[in-house]
Amino acid sequence: MEYWTIILAILVGLFAIYYFFTEEDFFVKHGIPHTKPLFLFGNMAKVIFRRTTFVEHMVDIYNIHKEAKYVGCYDFTYPVLMIRDLELIKNIAVKNFDHFTDHRNFTDPDLEPLFGNNLFSLRGDKWRGIRNLLTPAFTSSKMKAMFKLMSKCAETFSNSLNEQCSMKSIEFNSKDIFTRYTNDAIATCAFGIAVDSMKDPNNEFYVLGKRATNFEGIKSLKFFIARSFPMFAKIFRMKLIDTEVEDFFYKLVSDTIKARDEQGINRPDMIQLMMETRGNKSDSKTPELTIESMTSQAFIFFFGGFDSTATLMCFVAHQIAICPEVQKKLQIEIDQVMEKCNGEPTYEAINNMEYLDAVINETMRLYPAGAFIDRLCTKNYELPPTLPGAKPVMLKPGDNVWFGVWPMQRDPQYFSDPETFNPNRFMGDAKTNFNQNAYMPFGVGPRMCIGNRFALLETKVLFLYLLAKFDITTGKKMLLPMRLSKSTFNLMAEGGFWLDLKPRKSSN
Repeated sequence: MEYWTIILAILVGLFAIYYFFTEEDFFVKHGIPHTKPLFLFGNMAKVIFRRTTFVEHMVDIYNIHKEAKYVGCYDFTYPVLMIRDLELIKNIAVKNFDHFTDHRNFTDPDLEPLFGNNLFSLRGDKWRGIRNLLTPAFTSSKMKAMFKLMSKCAETFSNSLNEQCSMKSIEFNSKDIFTRYTNDAIATCAFGIAVDSMKDPNNEFYVLGKRATNFEGIKSLKFFIARSFPMFAKIFRMKLIDTEVEDFFYKLVSDTIKARDEQGINRPDMIQLMMETRGNKSDSKTPELTIESMTSQAFIFFFGGFDSTATLMCFVAHQIAICPEVQKKLQIEIDQVMEKCNGEPTYEAINNMEYLDAVINETMRLYPAGAFIDRLCTKNYELPPTLPGAKPVMLKPGDNVWFGVWPMQRDPQYFSDPETFNPNRFMGDAKTNFNQNAYMPFGVGPRMCIGNRFALLETKVLFLYLLAKFDITTGKKMLLPMRLSKSTFNLMAEGGFWLDLKPRKSSN
């Protein structure tokens, strides 16, 4: 561990002592149900010391008081309100969005430009301007163009697996192979380069990308210090993305733009769309898309999709593997599409696959990538009383609220038999049997994930090609029943995800 990090941790501890003994108890003052915090750790101690998973921690907070509209918790020393009431969530995230336009930042944009200047981190008018510029990249027409690039990646990926299997079952670490697929899909759809991470496992794009998205060990400590005590992170110039990674992505985007300008190259990807917006500022508040800004937007697209989409694929594959009847029904639907499209599925055909869509939606209900959604108050806003007899709470700029996605999507008042994997709840008329407002795997309101269409299409394309060629079963190394790992803040099965892939007799 670097010595300066140890010194920083000590200073943070001293600051926390002062804060703990001088800060008035926010929740006691307002009569908000909450769990008593521990010094420095707040309500995070069990997660930090790996006594529970982060999502179980979210459930515990959510269930502090089942009749309350919102409850309180401490994210270390930072008081947070978890909103439980669906109507109140709608008011905050949609109707009164102008009071909650921002996320709580964890980086300094001057120190960490790749993180600090991207769409997720930007605030106010800067966020609006960049969002308006990037939104056209994710329309149906753009997705249709990117579909061809994705299909090529998925076909190459499945062919590579087929070569390794050679008519016999083989066990794979599904997180490893799926991150290689998402890496290749984002490389071509966002950055305009072609890589094959199955045949070239140590290609620079994959290796540096994996390093950038790995938040284990000392990097996790840096992240929590930067998030909870940004002043110290700024003073000590603590960075989460190292210089080699930054230089690689800046050079990649810069060289790509230069080559396209000089050679007149045009590709249906994110870089191209951003190039086309240069000089097209609609008003003085719209920020200029410089090379640095373009790199930042492309990088967060990579950062968000590399790991989280691969994790979704791991859970989808696992559910398919342990539910043979689901797998059989999916393969029937896939075979019909392949036959109808002569082995070359179209964008329209894959978007009309109702059962595949239902399987993915149900997986995201049970295992959303984000356990919670955060919003930062930007204007004074009065919350109604959390319980009868309590007083309203006036939120001030800087106050933080969470929407508990994980516990809400498993709440029996919104979903019948919520712990059971049941894709049929997303089929036809059954979709009216639950409250749609309680389902928010990609967020809610104007700041919901801009790349949701891309992630869904990328996942659908993968499983169309994968299940067309293979039967999937759980590997011998897979711990059953599957349990979530306590050793990481990201969603991961204890012992990892392991699959056996056996070529189907009817596959080509």
